[in-house]
Amino acid sequence: MLGAMGREEMRAGDDDREAVAARLKEALDQGRLDLHEYDERLQRVYGAKTYGELETVTTDLPGTVPPRQARVATPQPATAVGKRPPYLTGYAGVVVVCVIIWLLSSLGSGHWQYPWPAWMLIPLVWSFVGRSRGHGR
Repeated sequence: MLGAMGREEMRAGDDDREAVAARLKEALDQGRLDLHEYDERLQRVYGAKTYGELETVTTDLPGTVPPRQARVATPQPATAVGKRPPYLTGYAGVVVVCVIIWLLSSLGSGHWQYPWPAWMLIPLVWSFVGRSRGHGR
């Protein structure tokens, strides 16, 4: 008997009701529902026992795809091996700014200061080494 049951007759959970309530709130914010209709539908959502009852609440709202018509999204390919992740580019920019500050302070004082930006290169070098060995996937 359970094998012949369709999705519409299956019991909905609290998370399912919350998801539909959030969709109704979005429709209210977009002006697709007035406050009275939103309240009526929200009462139906929290009183719904099955997926079928939940589906009837949002069938006339755009952007809602019933589960039986929904398709699984195809996974996107991983980023290319040679492409740097955005955090590396940002951190490299910070290192460049620190080197410029060190250089300007050394020139301003008239003698070379301790090269403290070299310590900032350590995490950058480790990230490049990790990516080259394949750990950055």
